[in-house]
Amino acid sequence: MSTTAEPPIDPNRPSSARIYDVFLGGTHNFASDRAVAARTSELLPQTPMIARHNRAFLRRAIRFATARGVDQFLDIGSGIPTEQNVHQVAPEARVVYVDIDPTAVIYARHLLGDDPRVAVVHGDAREPAPVLDDPAVRGLLDLSRPLGILMVAVLHFVPDSPVLTEALRIYREAAVPGSVLAISHVSASAQPTELDRVADLYNRTGASLVPRDREQMERLFEGWTLVEPGVVFGPSWRPDPGEEVDDPAQFLTLAGVAVR
Repeated sequence: MSTTAEPPIDPNRPSSARIYDVFLGGTHNFASDRAVAARTSELLPQTPMIARHNRAFLRRAIRFATARGVDQFLDIGSGIPTEQNVHQVAPEARVVYVDIDPTAVIYARHLLGDDPRVAVVHGDAREPAPVLDDPAVRGLLDLSRPLGILMVAVLHFVPDSPVLTEALRIYREAAVPGSVLAISHVSASAQPTELDRVADLYNRTGASLVPRDREQMERLFEGWTLVEPGVVFGPSWRPDPGEEVDDPAQFLTLAGVAVR
């Protein structure tokens, strides 16, 4: 595990990681988070189901990567551990979880214990150099070999800027041929009015929510090669039997996987 100091937690300030934990039925959250989650569900009643389908996409993306021989993952914006985490879906893989939220870091370190295949790093997705140079990352992952980079439900908290463009470039250049990139991202295309209200709610908590459309999300994969079916609504990305839905657009999340 990473040995860096654990940052402090402010229980009175809602956290996107803890709000997501509420939607997934977790218990590592505070009243401030539950209040935002409740209001979000009033605006978009399907939000808990969106979170579960997003988690299902993560599992499918991991299995796609492992089928290609990827046995190490960098999970950026990993959030608070729930059921079916990366190291559970790929039990033979080495995994580094990275999150900017102190709650996610503290609970991940507590829940994951001393598993030698897993490390937890406090880091910012927009600052890849400290992440990639972290001793826990360098000690566990071999960046000369194919890597699975997971950015699931995190980039919609990062506005477009040269900083984001540069960060994505650095992650891409750190990934050797054979690596895999998986991204899921909120999209407002199906219910723009409702999602605008949710974005305003999150923005007032200090967590900017930036929905992107399909074309904007495809640009996040610059320098990578998208695999079929490309960028689609999450439930439509290679669903397992029984996971198909009649109206995938209602889940308001785009997803895609690409290779180097």
